[in-house]
Amino acid sequence: MLSRHALAFSLTIAALIAAPLIATPHSARAEGDAAAGEAEFKRCRACHSIISPDEVIVRGGKTGPNLWDILGRTAGTVEGYRYDKDMIAAGEAGLIWDEEGIAAYIVDPKGFIADAIGAKSARVKMPPQRVKAPQDLAAYLATFSAAPASDGAPAPAGSETPDPQDAAPADQTTEQPADQTTGESGADN
Repeated sequence: MLSRHALAFSLTIAALIAAPLIATPHSARAEGDAAAGEAEFKRCRACHSIISPDEVIVRGGKTGPNLWDILGRTAGTVEGYRYDKDMIAAGEAGLIWDEEGIAAYIVDPKGFIADAIGAKSARVKMPPQRVKAPQDLAAYLATFSAAPASDGAPAPAGSETPDPQDAAPADQTTEQPADQTTGESGADN
């Protein structure tokens, strides 16, 4: 029979060996299937909508915030939505949503936000969700975000920000006035 110290030492070594083998949601890389995530999102519609500045993409409830353009967004910052103080604190602590964070938050909202604010526990409005693959939901939401997805997926159509260098300065025009004698434009044809 092992002494108490030997048993504690053995358990510590076993835990250290097993720790890297156990993936937590916070360290998991979200490599989800957006199509499967769309099917999963049907349940999320009870509380959340996806509404772009131009159109309603997914009409849903108003219990949760609008999830349009969530990737790259600071936590707790959708205008007009009343967040709990811990979600606001997470945003103030620097939490920016990415696919991995969304996937982790879906399955353990309290634990995820507690980690983000450095607390033992947190109060959040969303209960843990029972989903088959939270990374699929995160991938689906990434299709509606202008920020680059964590897996390199392209931004949604219509959400590109124009490059300021491509625009003509406000005090210049791109076309020259017509020549009075020929009637032709001074711009290169």
